[in-house]
Amino acid sequence: MAIIKTEALYKQVANEMRAQIMNGEWEPGSKIPPEEQLSALYAVSRPTVRQAVAALRTEGLLDVQQGRGSFVRNRRANASVLMEQDITRTGARYGTGFDQWAQDGEPAAVHIRLDEASAELLDLPEGEAAFAAECPLIHEASGTRALHRTILPMERITGTPLAKNVLVSVAKIYAILATAHGELEWCETVSARMPQPDERATLHLPEAVPLLISQRVTLTQAERCPLILETTSLGAGQAQFAYTLHATARPRATKTKPHR
Repeated sequence: MAIIKTEALYKQVANEMRAQIMNGEWEPGSKIPPEEQLSALYAVSRPTVRQAVAALRTEGLLDVQQGRGSFVRNRRANASVLMEQDITRTGARYGTGFDQWAQDGEPAAVHIRLDEASAELLDLPEGEAAFAAECPLIHEASGTRALHRTILPMERITGTPLAKNVLVSVAKIYAILATAHGELEWCETVSARMPQPDERATLHLPEAVPLLISQRVTLTQAERCPLILETTSLGAGQAQFAYTLHATARPRATKTKPHR
């Protein structure tokens, strides 16, 4: 390796290692040489090798397994896929982007009390009773994982089939809510943050990869009353949200005559 004095040494080693991963010399799932061999190969110290490995781990190219060594990540798991956020409707039936994802385990539901943030989005007092339904998802073509969580306040679902069973598809939830409350509309925001350890483990995320999070509130069209809150989380380096946007007519401003 030719040393470039103007660039940090560990970055140069990382560049060499990255090239070996990208050109297939180190295949996905294979174990890379240990620190001692890499140190001799690149004529650098072991701490420099350690820094280079840490950089590639941050990029999601390597997995470091305690006591076993460093392994090349399967690039299939790093493929960028689209999480379609569109909602379609045919008669009384709804369709969502989740139709392209499979369950990655059993969904679960628990009784909760609304925290301050959820209560504000749902326009309800903090502490109101609700169900929280959680479903792990996987995009089978790429291996990308996502976590979908729905909060259904008891006040909004009482008198509907959801009061007895919330573990149904999102499309079916929309259909039930539309029957009970009339025409629906949706408001969605997207944000990012670093994952908690349990989130990183559930979604199989490498370190330093942030979460991409969408929060969708389902509302009644007539009164814009919030009904449920959905949160979808996935690795920002693995997927992206996709939307189809439609222009809506704005009400004309009423002209007022000047007072004389």
